[in-house]
Amino acid sequence: MPSDPDVPDVPDAFDVYTVVVLRRPMRAPNLSDDDLDALQSRHLAYRAELVRRGVLVVNGPFDEQSDPTYRGMSIFACDAVDAARLSDGDPSVMAGRLEYDVMEWWVRAGSLAFPFAERRVGDRRSMPDD
Repeated sequence: MPSDPDVPDVPDAFDVYTVVVLRRPMRAPNLSDDDLDALQSRHLAYRAELVRRGVLVVNGPFDEQSDPTYRGMSIFACDAVDAARLSDGDPSVMAGRLEYDVMEWWVRAGSLAFPFAERRVGDRRSMPDD
């Protein structure tokens, strides 16, 4: 759907990104400090490997969020099915300390840049018809 000249700032095109939001489940298992440290190290190493493979573009933890169950966010360079499969392999997800939501995020075309990505991130799309 082309933008309406009577409604300014509505873009003609969008870049669509695969986003994964990590959150702490209500019944996350309790672990000792040593076990938590080891799990966090494995979680970070897994995420770093996804970055090296080029499927994870950017990610990081949240701070000062209104809902403390939200832990972090990632933007993937793959579709939602692959992002879910990769998220399932995260050691913290496998241990039950994290859960995730996968979604597509539509932003104005050209709004974001990923200078460290080795390939194009996201898909360029037009606004769907209602």
